[in-house]
Amino acid sequence: MLNLVLFEPEIPNNTGSLIRLSANMGACLHLIKPYGFEITDKRLRRAGLDYKELANVFEYDDFDDYINKAKPSRLFAVSSKVSKNYAEVNYQSGDSFLFGPETRGLPQEILDQYEGITLPMQIGSRSLNLSNCVSIVAYEAWRQLSFIKL
Repeated sequence: MLNLVLFEPEIPNNTGSLIRLSANMGACLHLIKPYGFEITDKRLRRAGLDYKELANVFEYDDFDDYINKAKPSRLFAVSSKVSKNYAEVNYQSGDSFLFGPETRGLPQEILDQYEGITLPMQIGSRSLNLSNCVSIVAYEAWRQLSFIKL
């Protein structure tokens, strides 16, 4: 199983879309507080449609709570501030992918602790939409696992 981890997500539509994505690909979605919205936000529900009941969604009070409870075996910090291309990694079942808040990304102290991967962009580009970025990385990892039913 793959694990998609959102550190302090800010935009409910992105999180809702990722609830839907995780349900459809059989991944777990881990949400680390604080959020920039209420978990009952209608935009989150609308973007996630009726997939919340089909998804494996876990919530954590903070990053340490996530590490202590989820105990990720391999955690990749996804950021535009690192240079290793996400497509150059051999992924394994159980891998976890950590994505930062939409407006500021992951804190440097987290980037310093875990292997960082990035998605290539044109020079001068700052970032991709969070839900698009998660989708690209998640599907590459799942592709490498031959789209097995996780």
